[in-house]
Amino acid sequence: MTDNRTFRVITYGCQMNAHDSERISGLLEEAGYVPADGDGEPDVVVFNTCAVRENADNRLYGNLGHLRPTKLAHPGMQIAVGGCLAQKDRGDIVKKAPWVDVVFGTHNIGSLPVLLERARHNAAAEVEILESLEVFPSTLPTRRESTYAGWVSISVGCNNTCTFCIVPALRGKEKDRRPGDVLAEVRALAAEGVLEVTLLGQNVNSYGVEFGDRYAFGKLLRACGEIDGLERVRFTSPHPKDFTDDVIAAMAETPNVCHSLHMPLQSGSDAVLRAMRRSYRAEKYLGIIDKVRAAMPDAAITTDIIVGFPGETDADFEQTLEVVRAARYSSAFTFQYSKRPGTPAATMDEQVPKRVVQERYDRLIATLEEISWAENKRLVGSTLEVLVAVGEGRKDTATGRLSGRARDGRLVHFAADPDAGIRPGDVVHTTVTYAAPHHLNADGPLVAHRRTRAGDAWEAGRVTRTPGVSLGMPAIGAPPPQPASHC
Repeated sequence: MTDNRTFRVITYGCQMNAHDSERISGLLEEAGYVPADGDGEPDVVVFNTCAVRENADNRLYGNLGHLRPTKLAHPGMQIAVGGCLAQKDRGDIVKKAPWVDVVFGTHNIGSLPVLLERARHNAAAEVEILESLEVFPSTLPTRRESTYAGWVSISVGCNNTCTFCIVPALRGKEKDRRPGDVLAEVRALAAEGVLEVTLLGQNVNSYGVEFGDRYAFGKLLRACGEIDGLERVRFTSPHPKDFTDDVIAAMAETPNVCHSLHMPLQSGSDAVLRAMRRSYRAEKYLGIIDKVRAAMPDAAITTDIIVGFPGETDADFEQTLEVVRAARYSSAFTFQYSKRPGTPAATMDEQVPKRVVQERYDRLIATLEEISWAENKRLVGSTLEVLVAVGEGRKDTATGRLSGRARDGRLVHFAADPDAGIRPGDVVHTTVTYAAPHHLNADGPLVAHRRTRAGDAWEAGRVTRTPGVSLGMPAIGAPPPQPASHC
């Protein structure tokens, strides 16, 4: 019995983690828990963790320490830790923070309600970490945070062996969902009024490797283009080694697939890419960018870059800057290399001194901002379609603006009449009046405003919920007839 116990989920990390948190919330609601309001102390706090960067550990254990007095003051409160860091640290979490009640891994999210009840009954910590996937996450109920945009996992795990990355060790080998099951989930979201879907995978464009179709991802994009009501399709993150011409064609030829591409670079030096075990080189990478721009001149391209990988020389770093200047990114996620125990890079020689890494990092940021600002200035005077969002503009209250994302993913702050009734989930067209390195402003009158079902849902206070969607695993006996799939 949960006795209407309340919960709060705190998320660190990438979109995969954020989507896992939606599943955690869906599971807890199905088990009878209710979301905590903003001010009250929840009965259950769940930390869904990331392990990609070193400060993830410090952040988790720091927050656990801060939460300890709160738990002591609230008998019956429970703390659970899941996600990649839980998969990595396992029982060490309870040793370092004995007030934690439940530890669960990336492969057994569905066990959380049972583990919480077991910990309550036994008055002892429950630690359950599985080595392989127990249930595909998309078979679990999901409490989605947005009425207008949704994430859909098409695969979990990764078959790559990048020397800096711990994700394959924590999420396992790639497992692909069947195309029909992915499309069923996307159709269910569109039927609820969701306008934008992001297809997720650790290596999203290697989708199909498990069922032997190297063109499956491009087919999936085209099939999404036939779903009624679905206005925008995005995906993240692809790997350059698996990025094929048919995917570029599908992006260019499918009207609802957005012309935005996140293409991780990591380094522009062939020597560093070799040490990272990234199976492409700078020339191939830039060749992909050229093909994307030839097919979609308006495409906005973003990336990931690591500075200070072991053995990186000044010449290597200069080669990264050369690729950055050639690729002309609209934005980038940048990281200073940090050791992750359990990765080959952590034991490599020639670790780069912190002061050198910092100096290179500062130069990279300056170069990226110069480029992104120049690219954004080109849009001044153009009219953009913007999907109105919640929480994108931290200063919106002070400025009187609303915010959202253009089709190419750029952040747009726009002036809005308070009496116009514009809601998150609505779509506006507005003309850019000012460009900054990381956003655009549109301070003139709106060109158009379209009210949407997603906006209606937001106004009504509804949360989009989806039931679990079958993985499509084989069953015993003759299979039932299946509808035709475009994939």
